Amino acid sequence: MSDLSDLRGSQFQDADLQGSRFTTVDLTGSTFRFVGFHGVVMRGVELTDTTIDGEVQNLVINGIDVAPLVEAELDRRHPEKPLFRPTTADGFRQAWDVNERLWATTVDRARRLPAELLHESVAEEWSFIQTLRHLAFASESWVARGILGDPSPWHPLSLPWDQMRPRPGVPRDRDARPSLDEALALRLDAMAVVRGVVDDLTDQQLDRMTEPLVGPGWPDESATFPVRDCLLVVLNEEWWHRRYAERDLAVLEARGGY
Repeated sequence: MSDLSDLRGSQFQDADLQGSRFTTVDLTGSTFRFVGFHGVVMRGVELTDTTIDGEVQNLVINGIDVAPLVEAELDRRHPEKPLFRPTTADGFRQAWDVNERLWATTVDRARRLPAELLHESVAEEWSFIQTLRHLAFASESWVARGILGDPSPWHPLSLPWDQMRPRPGVPRDRDARPSLDEALALRLDAMAVVRGVVDDLTDQQLDRMTEPLVGPGWPDESATFPVRDCLLVVLNEEWWHRRYAERDLAVLEARGGY
């Protein structure tokens, strides 16, 4: 086996390393982005000064499942978060009301920064403008396409996640630089579609299966979902991406002394 020091600084992208075994390996300073750690076993590890952001379930550390503890602490720190897991039609309406209000304050905060900073990435994350574009994509995909059946609801500026492979008819212009008002117009149009659905929502509709999707795009053609699941995906995207946006706005404000 070759000296592992030869692999320092290596880049692994679109690699299938399932079933791999790492023994006496130093991963200090490594970065993992959009990586699956399902069924991973770690023994005798040293884990310090490590940051994990993602969907965490059944994470057992030293015999304790810490995922429920993390979720409970997030709920404590962010009292609005439990509202983003509604179970009734009224709950979805309340969640969307709160979401609109929270995002309005975040956009007001962003407007106080110079326009060029809203295109700036913090720690390789999406810029504020890109975040707005992605959330429009999520609403268009899961509500306009998923629930309402529009086969191609996307605006040219809508932004899918970076790792999505190109799909016919789905926009993918990551480098576009619309103004805040242009991105916000797209965003608000997509939010209005969600608002229209939740305003008319009934408890009976939540468990109804959507019609099989028509045409290429995202979600996949022929897929069908409970209406509830489509709306929960959007709410999850909304809550987390606003949290990320607020985090990065704070960095930009500190960097510029605003």
